[in-house]
Amino acid sequence: MINQKDLIKLINGEQVYHFLLLRKMEVKTSKQNKNYLSIEVGDHTTFLNANVWENFTDFAGSATIGCVIKVAGIIEEYKGQLQIKVNKIRCSVPADNVSPEEFIPKSKRDLEEMRTELLNRVEKVNNSWLKTLLLKVLCGPEFEKFVKAPAGKAWHHSYLHGLLEHTLEIVRICDLMCDIHPEVHRDLLISGAMLHDFGKVEELSFNNVFDYSDKGRLLGHIVIAAMDINQKISEIPDFPEDLKNQLLHLVLSHQGKLEFASPVIPKTLESIILYQSDELSAKTNAYKSAIQNECNGIMKWTKYIPLIATSLYIPDDFGTTNNEEPKTLFD
Repeated sequence: MINQKDLIKLINGEQVYHFLLLRKMEVKTSKQNKNYLSIEVGDHTTFLNANVWENFTDFAGSATIGCVIKVAGIIEEYKGQLQIKVNKIRCSVPADNVSPEEFIPKSKRDLEEMRTELLNRVEKVNNSWLKTLLLKVLCGPEFEKFVKAPAGKAWHHSYLHGLLEHTLEIVRICDLMCDIHPEVHRDLLISGAMLHDFGKVEELSFNNVFDYSDKGRLLGHIVIAAMDINQKISEIPDFPEDLKNQLLHLVLSHQGKLEFASPVIPKTLESIILYQSDELSAKTNAYKSAIQNECNGIMKWTKYIPLIATSLYIPDDFGTTNNEEPKTLFD
């Protein structure tokens, strides 16, 4: 592992002399009609934009998205955002002994622990049809892609193993709701929670750089998952039609609204729980990540986040464990 300061910890005016992952690259033209190279670079903590104004032709011709590069420059602020003013730049060479995997963000949870948690939860499913389906889907190369995949490109759980982490969070929330409301079909809801985002293994590409695949752009993960689940169900003799329809409804409605790309809105008790559980897991992770990315002990608010149309407050004690049992007046 290379020894360099995390990108997220660099502040305005600080020198940069880093190996970083090249995430985006584009030649642009300034208002003064001068060409420059606009790039996005990152490590396992965050990413920044950078501009190369001089002598970038050879670099642009040899660099590829997802490769490791060496950047020398300085952190500067532009329109309220930190970026890198590049002085020198080059592609890494074998003698540098660096690999892209070092710069890709990963879940902080232990992978084997999460894998075991998911498989143990499958074993608790009592409905034989649903358990057979789960075991059929969660196996082989597709399952290995599932445990590796991020849950998104940039917004929430956007790191390796993020899809598995996100799925387990939703399963826990759904389990709790079943404890509170015994009328809920637990096996159906938990199965839907496990499978609702399975299409992301084909929607997203996640070799060094996270992006959408051609299939993902054309179909989307909801349709991909529904098609795959329907195919797997067709391979299980006598799978109940009503159970199939309810399960597919969970997948097709899990984003809640037509304008959020759900083909249908939630129309069952289980589907509204899944939608809200998905929202809770995704929003909590996204807000937490946004705060972590700007938690430097100086600023009290994050920058304005267009996706949620607000800035977020940064508490002084953010990141500290604050889950003590409440004390009574007599303690």
